[in-house]
Amino acid sequence: MQLVKAKVVIPLVCVVALSMVSGCTDYKKKYDYLNVEHENLKGRFENLQSEKQRLADRISQDQQTIDELRRQIEELNRTPADATGFGEGYDVAFDPDAGTITVTLQNTILFASGKAALKNATSAELDHILSVLKSKYAGKEIDVVGHTDTDPIRKSEWKDNWELSAQRALSVARYLIQHGIPEDQIQASGCGPARPVAPNTSSAGKAKNRRVEIVVHMR
Repeated sequence: MQLVKAKVVIPLVCVVALSMVSGCTDYKKKYDYLNVEHENLKGRFENLQSEKQRLADRISQDQQTIDELRRQIEELNRTPADATGFGEGYDVAFDPDAGTITVTLQNTILFASGKAALKNATSAELDHILSVLKSKYAGKEIDVVGHTDTDPIRKSEWKDNWELSAQRALSVARYLIQHGIPEDQIQASGCGPARPVAPNTSSAGKAKNRRVEIVVHMR
């Protein structure tokens, strides 16, 4: 009977030993996996902290620029066109609360009546704006917004004023992109007659409302 017992015990001991070895291997794999995950998470956390600091520094710099523009306009009596660098002769508005600079171009400068293609292959006005954007506002997000008066579209390829204003904004946006502004910094939109700056009851008022705005976001 004892011999039989001995034969049974020995295999059981082997099974237990093998189980312990297998268990140790599993635990080591789990440890290695968790250690790698820990290092990955640590690296991502450090990257996020670095990105957070970079954004904080950029926000601070942007606000300093906005505050300096406000000071020049309010205290030094400089015009928005002069203070922002676009120069006299350009219709420029500065909104320190929104952190935006808006350059307005009347449609008569850029487009023929009822058309969305730029009058010329090159535009002195747009080229000047481009040079300022590149030198002073590189990396800033830009909106190009088209506007029209309330006169209905007649004998035109466009369905309505909304479509015409959007196509004009696209023409200007494409010009800026083709001349060096990264396309991921620009978006174009059309407002049709929805945001007038003057009454549409006179020819002069309608002319003011037919415009394209280039909006630079400072923050």
